[in-house]
Amino acid sequence: MIKSELIQKIAEENPHLFQRDVERIVSTIFDEIIEAMANGNRVELRGFGAFSVKKRDARQGRNPRTGDAVDVEEKHVPFFKTGKLLRDRLNQE
Repeated sequence: MIKSELIQKIAEENPHLFQRDVERIVSTIFDEIIEAMANGNRVELRGFGAFSVKKRDARQGRNPRTGDAVDVEEKHVPFFKTGKLLRDRLNQE
């Protein structure tokens, strides 16, 4: 599912809301999650999962084409851990 499909689904299930309002709501939610993570905070959506930021230390890498050693800088990467409800739903038989 992509963002526009999510907006369409929410708009269909809530006919009292205008499409532009649903777009603004969804964009605001995503923007707030991004902003919180950019500030180093953890975002938890109960039953769905938790978004956090993990730090990867600087290291010595290798260029696969030439085999030369390359310095890889420290960086921060997004991390998602699924919630119990989501994990259980995915593993239903």
